[in-house]
Amino acid sequence: MSISGLQVISILNKIANVIEENKSYLCELDAAIGDGDHGINMNKGFIAVKDKLKDNNGVDIGDILKKTGMALVSNVGGASGPLYGTAFMKAAGEVNGKENIDIEDFIKIMEAALGGVMMRGKAEIGEKTMIDAIAPAIDVMKESLKAGLSSVDILKASKDAALKGVEYTKTIIATKGRASYLGERSIGHQDAGATSSYLILNAIFEQVKGIKEGLV
Repeated sequence: MSISGLQVISILNKIANVIEENKSYLCELDAAIGDGDHGINMNKGFIAVKDKLKDNNGVDIGDILKKTGMALVSNVGGASGPLYGTAFMKAAGEVNGKENIDIEDFIKIMEAALGGVMMRGKAEIGEKTMIDAIAPAIDVMKESLKAGLSSVDILKASKDAALKGVEYTKTIIATKGRASYLGERSIGHQDAGATSSYLILNAIFEQVKGIKEGLV
C-alpha cells in the first residue's frame, strides 16, 4: 500500500484534530508530574502545522515533514517543541523528494524520528518519556513486516505496542525533565509525552485504515 503526499497531509490534519480533542487530557496527565501544559502546547503546534500545509501541493513528502517539524519547533513550548520538531525534521531526510511512501519508508521515518528524539533529549528507553512508546512501536513494526502482515495490520500492531509502552511508563521512575524532581512519587503516573506519541500513532493507523477502505 502506497500513501501520497496529499494523503500524508490528510494524516497530519487528522493528528492535529486528535491532539485538539485530547488537549485537556494531556494537560491533566502533565499536571500530575510536569508543568501541566503539554496538551495546550501540542495543540498550538499542530494548529500551526495545519496552517503551514494548507496550500501544499503534496509533491515532496520530505518537504511536508520538514515544514511540520519547523512549525512544531517554532510553536510548541517546553521540551516537546524541540523533541517533536527534531523527530519530524530527521524523518524528512529519509523521504526527501518522494511523492509516495510505503510501510518500509514509514519504518525508516520512525527510526530516524526516534534517533532524533534520543539525540535531542539525551534519553534512552526506560526513563519515562515518549521514547517508551515510540521504541516498542518500531520494534513491533519491524517484526510485523518480517511476518508478512499488511500495512494496516502493521500499523495496528505498532499503535498497540505504543499503548503498552504508555502503560509501562506508569511503573517506572522519571529520570528526565521536570518529572524527575519527584523521584519515586512519579511512579503510578503515565507520561504525557508517551501518551501524545501513542495518540499520533493511533491517528496514523486510523487514517491509513480509512484510506485503504476508501472512507477518507
